[in-house]
Parts: sequence; structure tokens; C-alpha cells
Amino acid sequence: MITIANPIYDVVFKYLMEDERIARTILSALLRKEITHVEMRPHEYTDGSTDGITVQRIDFGATIVENGSEKLILIEMQKTWLPTELLRFRQYLARQYRDTKNMTIGKHNEYALPMVMVYLLGHRVGDINEPVIYVQHEVHDYDGRVVTEGLPDPFIDSLTHESIIVQIPLLRGQVNTRLDRILSIFDQSNKDGSDAKLLHIDEGAYDTDDADLQRILLRLTGAAADDEFRRKMDLEDEIFSEIKRRNLEILERDQKLAEQKALLDKRQTQLDEQKTQLDEQKTQIDEQKTQIDEQKSLIRTSVKLFAEIGLTQDEIATKLSISMETVQQLLT
Repeated sequence: MITIANPIYDVVFKYLMEDERIARTILSALLRKEITHVEMRPHEYTDGSTDGITVQRIDFGATIVENGSEKLILIEMQKTWLPTELLRFRQYLARQYRDTKNMTIGKHNEYALPMVMVYLLGHRVGDINEPVIYVQHEVHDYDGRVVTEGLPDPFIDSLTHESIIVQIPLLRGQVNTRLDRILSIFDQSNKDGSDAKLLHIDEGAYDTDDADLQRILLRLTGAAADDEFRRKMDLEDEIFSEIKRRNLEILERDQKLAEQKALLDKRQTQLDEQKTQLDEQKTQIDEQKTQIDEQKSLIRTSVKLFAEIGLTQDEIATKLSISMETVQQLLT
């Protein structure tokens, strides 16, 4: 067994990918394409959100061999410890599409370089059980048939992109293929029992004649023995703990706010129901008042008609079952 620095840590991951040969080895295995040259872009992106520090984004310009010719593409790698809102990934992707540095001149127009997104996730994606999944696009006609003539085309490549998603929790010691062996350096089931900054790798699972793999192990072994790397990883742990503490506080606050809102909503519902009842009672009262007014009008009309045909006030009161005083008031 050999001990390597855990590349889930940002400082180790960046150190690993800064080596052009290692970056080419890892990206070639993931893309399943020959990469003749790869260059890390001179910037990284970190958003200003509370968990931004847990998402590391690195851009690469890569030259791949496709159909016997070389082609320049962009590779955007995003590594995260925690489940991250999809919106943030989309916002980052939108910034990349807007960046004029990601454009190239075509035969008839200016196009965006073809882009491949690589997500190294420290969490699972739903119920998908495959550790590595490829999201690729195809071009279809109206009847659903795959269109191949005239492709690839820079216009289509500018508007669509492919994605590779690695679910680190599902790696679990799989070393059947070369990609498995490469990704095993991220396998968190190999963590040291008392120090998450270190992984213990079975060196016998690696081909000693594979110089590229041995270079990866050598670089990570050196980082594990470097005091400065360990100090920076300790700092990441402190930041990560602070983020978790703050996120927990935010979660508890949001739960309290949700409970308060639920109580307010319940109270508002009760008030709305009371208002509805009052409105119904007012409607009933208005209807009763209307009926009373109609009855009074009918009695008034009847009194006047009986008086016109010669009935006495006493006779009118008896016939309509009302008092003499009412009859007198209605006749005045």
C-alpha cells in the first residue's frame, strides 16, 4: 500500500491538474479520445455563495484527434464536495458561452469552441448507479432518424455541449479498466481512518509499466509528504467546517422561518375563514333586510288599496294582522 494526498481537496486537485502530462492522461481517459496537447487556462472560477469554496472550476484548452484530424475544444472541469444547486452550474456555463475568449473563426462566421463539461461530484446524482456517465447529443430529423451528413458542424457544436459526470461515492475500488485505475485516486473508501487528507492505494493494482499512471501516483505521494500541502489541506478542512456550521445555521434559521410562515399562513387562513363567515352573515342580513323592506312595501300598498275601497282602519288592521298604529302611520 502507498499513501497519497487526497485529490478531493482543492489544493491537491489543482496541483495534480497543473501537470500537463497528468491533465492529458486524466482527460484523455475521461473523454475516450486522444489528446495531443492540453493547457490549463490561467484562471479559476469561484462564486460568492456560502458553499462556493467547495466548488472548484478549472478550464482547459485541449487539442484532440478526431477522424484523423486535430480539433481544438474547451474542457470545463468542476469538482465539488457537496450537493450544489443546479442553477450555479448553469450560471457558470452561461458565463463560458458569453466569454469571447472561447470563440474561434469559422469559414463563414465566428463560432464558440466545442465544449465538454466534466463534473467530479462528491455526491450522487439521484438514483443513477453508474460511477461514470456520458451525456451526449445526437442530431435527428423530423422522423427521428440520426443525421450524420454534414456533421460535425461548427454552428451545432457552438450551441450544444457534452457532459461527463463522475460520481465519486460510487467508485468503490473498481479497477477493471484504465479509467477505473485513474479515477481510483479519488476513491474516498480508501481514506485513512484517522486522517481524511490521505488515501491508501494498493500499488499492486497499477501496471508499473504505465508511466502515466505512475506519474500520477508519484505526484500525489509527494504531496502527501509535503508539510505545506498538509497545512493547506488543514485550512480547507477549517473552511469546510465553517461552511457546514454556517449552512447548518442557515438551515435552522430557514426552518424556523418556515415554521413561523406556516403559523402565519394558518392564522391568515383562519382570518380569511372568519371574514368569509362574516361576509356570509352580512349577505344574509342584507337579504333579510331586503325581504323586510319588500314586506313593508307590500303592506303599505295593501293598506292604501283597502282604504280606497272603503274599509275602515279597524277592518284593515284585522285583515292584514297589523296594529291600528301601523295602519295610521301608513295612511299618513
